[in-house]
Amino acid sequence: MSLLRIFRLISLAEGISLLALLFIAMPMKYMLHIPEPVRYVGWIHGVLFIGYVMVLVLAEITYRWSFLFFAAAFLASLIPFGTFVLDRYLRMQTKK
Repeated sequence: MSLLRIFRLISLAEGISLLALLFIAMPMKYMLHIPEPVRYVGWIHGVLFIGYVMVLVLAEITYRWSFLFFAAAFLASLIPFGTFVLDRYLRMQTKK
């Protein structure tokens, strides 16, 4: 499996975990007063985020991405749905 494929898979998992944290776990904590989902989903998201950044650095070195693209890919992990947009862009680039 290529590094780019691994990066895309971690990127999607990280994006899903961010959405689960923001739109499921946090409303459960603040609306329903059930804090446990934030602890577990937050932990999972944290591990996936660290993995995302590590593989992003490896991919940047391997594929010689520009600093601007590297910064955009990093910011994509902080914005809801950002990793999905990044994945679509990477998929379109690999088809060329």
